[in-house]
Amino acid sequence: MSVWKTNDPETKRILYVQTHGEKDPERTATPFFLATAGAAMDNEVCIYFTMNGPQCVAKGNGDTIIIPRKGGGGKELKFFIEQAAENGVRFLVCQPSLDLHGYTMDDMIEGVEMIGGAAFNDMACDADAVIGF
Repeated sequence: MSVWKTNDPETKRILYVQTHGEKDPERTATPFFLATAGAAMDNEVCIYFTMNGPQCVAKGNGDTIIIPRKGGGGKELKFFIEQAAENGVRFLVCQPSLDLHGYTMDDMIEGVEMIGGAAFNDMACDADAVIGF
């Protein structure tokens, strides 16, 4: 059974894989804004958080991870997370990566779903595009 929600052959499926977290803030926003754009184009879009990626969707981290900007300042990751969620992007997390950081699903923001390795591989095989960060 596929984790993808749509069976419409006209709908493209895009799977982003986020492996970066708190130590690489400059690498955290891109999957969110690309996923937001993809969803706005009427595609089904998911972001899969593995390795350090779950740090991006841990409660409170959206406020503390600041995306740097040349000249100073920057935006909180929360801004990009909220845009993606508002556009229907689904957030999926890897259980072993939660364990790596001592997280449980209770530590994740609302709407995050857990999937296993087999489900991820099924999604990747069924996706029209898989893009990693």
